[in-house]
Amino acid sequence: MQEVEKIIDEKIQGKALVTENKKENTKKLFIESYGCQMNMNDSEIVAAILDKQGYNTTQILEEADLVLVNTCSIREKAETTVRRRLQKYNAVKQVNKKMKVGVLGCMAERLKEKFLEEEKIVDLVVGPDAYKDLPNLLEEVYEGRDAVNVILSKEETYGDISPVRLNSNGVSAFVSITRGCDNMCTFCVVPFTRGRERSRDPKSILEEIQSMVDKGFKEITLLGQNVDSFLWYGGGLKKDFKKASEMAQATAVDFAQLLDMCATQFPKTRFRFSTSNPQDMSLDVIHVMAKHRNICKYIHLPVQSGSNAMLKAMNRQHTREEYMELVDNIFKIVPEMALSQDMIVGFCGETEQDHQDTLDLMEYVKYDFGFMFAYSERPGTLAGKKMEDDVPAAVKKRRLTEVIDLQQKHALYRTQQHLGKVEEVLIEGTSKKNPNEWKGRNTQNTVIVFPKEHYKLGDFVNVKVEDCTSATLKGTAVGYSDNN
Repeated sequence: MQEVEKIIDEKIQGKALVTENKKENTKKLFIESYGCQMNMNDSEIVAAILDKQGYNTTQILEEADLVLVNTCSIREKAETTVRRRLQKYNAVKQVNKKMKVGVLGCMAERLKEKFLEEEKIVDLVVGPDAYKDLPNLLEEVYEGRDAVNVILSKEETYGDISPVRLNSNGVSAFVSITRGCDNMCTFCVVPFTRGRERSRDPKSILEEIQSMVDKGFKEITLLGQNVDSFLWYGGGLKKDFKKASEMAQATAVDFAQLLDMCATQFPKTRFRFSTSNPQDMSLDVIHVMAKHRNICKYIHLPVQSGSNAMLKAMNRQHTREEYMELVDNIFKIVPEMALSQDMIVGFCGETEQDHQDTLDLMEYVKYDFGFMFAYSERPGTLAGKKMEDDVPAAVKKRRLTEVIDLQQKHALYRTQQHLGKVEEVLIEGTSKKNPNEWKGRNTQNTVIVFPKEHYKLGDFVNVKVEDCTSATLKGTAVGYSDNN
């Protein structure tokens, strides 16, 4: 299973969300999110639902009537942090007696008994498909009962709720197109926490994009645990497609068609998508990317390991050879494509040869970016139940260092390919290191910084690349691009 848009941005972990406050709202909501972009997106949905219930967001924990923590079950680190946060909320609760605490999201599904019965630290546990039930659950809580809804739905896609955009740079936004996942990767807990895969009605996706464009957003990322397997045939689970009527099957919309619709309808908007799964990635998608200038030439294409034995143990539905062939075809159709990886090092039974196979695959692809982790057993996963975590910690550490070092080398090789070129950049904000510089990204998702001059946030600018590190390009703007 593709591990949830697993680009976990450390900078936004645990940040209290802020929305525009309404005068008529009298209650205060403090909401923190941990984990992947899907979780951040879900928090926006929750804020939109609670806005209608009279809640304004606050960044001051002590004054909150309701504290929600949106959780992640992918990494142990997130889980430990959330537990610490819950202890902190509890301490505040002793002072602010009216405060209620709830856990949302993936961890809620997995640890409901623990949170409510054993540790008695929360009043409310809400799984990722039950956010619409929040008003009812809150009523229960305020009447003095614990409230739980972690039922995973076959239908829920939140297509009819327009998320409140939180903490946004006002330039790029995320739109969820699928929920859940059908791939049962042995290391991943998502199918058990987010349920089986279902897709959102393309009409509601295009409407949400339209509302984003009307608000001035310039770049939209289509999000899903596995965007490539998007399939809309009138509703229902992806796995039930074969049972649908002939008419429904004939008029179904797949991911390549959805991407084409988005890029065609909004020619001035930049599109990205994440996350992709090698086994479901069709070359139709790559052809659509080649056809439209406004679809960014970047794919996050997790492989997890370069060894067939490991891929099999992980229940990935592709071999090393199939992955390499896919990569060959991607570069054939779009030579300037940037690829990034997820890599798990030290999975159950990984030998030195398996590790060499991973390094070898990395040499073959030369990824632009990577997200690399040493394997840690997650409760509730198939590997956690059935496989022995038998690679010693010191070996995992060494292998991870080797993978990271190689990735750094390839990242520098890739950024050097941009030197001397003029590339279109969307200005997303001020550079962290220099207040007189803008930062943005090119089509390959590489960060570029350049002097601000007279340009402003949200402009599309052509920048000549003059210098680079392994992570960032540096240059000078040479004028507006024709996309403004």
